[in-house]
Amino acid sequence: MHIAYLTPEYPHERTAHAGGMGTSIKNLAEQVAMIGHKVSVFIYGQNRSEVFTEKGITFHKIEKLNYPIGGFYFYRKHIESYVNLNCDTVDIIEAPDWTGITAFMNLKKPLVIRFHGSDTYFCHIEKRPQKKKNFLFEKWAVKKAQAYIAPTTFAGEKSVQLFKADVNKLKIIPYGLQLEKFVNNNPDQFTAFNILNIGTIIRKKGLFQLAKMFNEIHKSYPKSTLTLIGSDSADVSTGSNSTWELVKQNFSPSALLNVTYMGKVPYNQTQDLIKKAHICVFPSLAETLGMVTIESMALKKAVVNTNIGWAQDLIEHGHDGYMHHPDDIESYIESITNLFESKDTILNVAVNARKTVESKFDIKKIASKNLAFYKSVIENLN
Repeated sequence: MHIAYLTPEYPHERTAHAGGMGTSIKNLAEQVAMIGHKVSVFIYGQNRSEVFTEKGITFHKIEKLNYPIGGFYFYRKHIESYVNLNCDTVDIIEAPDWTGITAFMNLKKPLVIRFHGSDTYFCHIEKRPQKKKNFLFEKWAVKKAQAYIAPTTFAGEKSVQLFKADVNKLKIIPYGLQLEKFVNNNPDQFTAFNILNIGTIIRKKGLFQLAKMFNEIHKSYPKSTLTLIGSDSADVSTGSNSTWELVKQNFSPSALLNVTYMGKVPYNQTQDLIKKAHICVFPSLAETLGMVTIESMALKKAVVNTNIGWAQDLIEHGHDGYMHHPDDIESYIESITNLFESKDTILNVAVNARKTVESKFDIKKIASKNLAFYKSVIENLN
């Protein structure tokens, strides 16, 4: 087969910044190409147009264009024209739900929408208002697709419900990891009492709750440290152009001295920081899966994670990690301090976490599931 992926992000030195969505697409695209299928990746919103091939994948960078009026429509039509012109041998196209990028497109090939997390989904989860335009674009895009994929049961069922889409078109296939690239031969070696959090500095990641947790932990463990990795962002609740400046105000003066905010870190350096961490803590309020959670588990780290919806597909509480609601500060503190106090528990959880990832998130297995679903979509249309 020839599969095309339409995406606003992809982690590569020749493209703009990419997050978890881009990483998940990269892992899948590379594995599909490795198996022997043809892969094209169309990356829109780029600084310039460019075509190049690497690892058996043909990349199409599509330059971001500005229009005096109606850019939301005309740029989508520009992408449509470009993709249609370059997809003669393509069998199926996958696109994200975010912003409803395919809303006005009439693509020549079957379209699958992957529920990476739409604006509609996140606004619903976070209980904040959404622009009607954003909802309509995303709903139109979903309605025009032949099928849907979601990384977790919660994300899939919630998205289908919000868009009133056909649940029979939905397939749950989690993101996958190239496990050979996630190796930690010394899980017993780490920086004692170091807590690591990775993700955009944004309210939905639970960073205000994390600050409260760390204030209390620091009282009991004065040597404890907190490392934050991720790009800063504006805060929708206050209008501030820096969420980090708001989060800083929630740390006690003494705790703040032991907090290191590293900003955006190159992807290839993140693994070393995960390995050095004592515990990884992700009290997120809104995700569809959370790539950093399974990446940390793959590197044999004990993770104290959110327990909201999507997380139920990732962790078995007390076995391969811990889950609490982000607002349950006391439970997070209890789990973190228990892990601080017991190296045996840390290592047992870490070993189980790796086994879980090998069982559920191996990209080799995940790629096969995706390919089988693509094939079924194509066959059902014939």
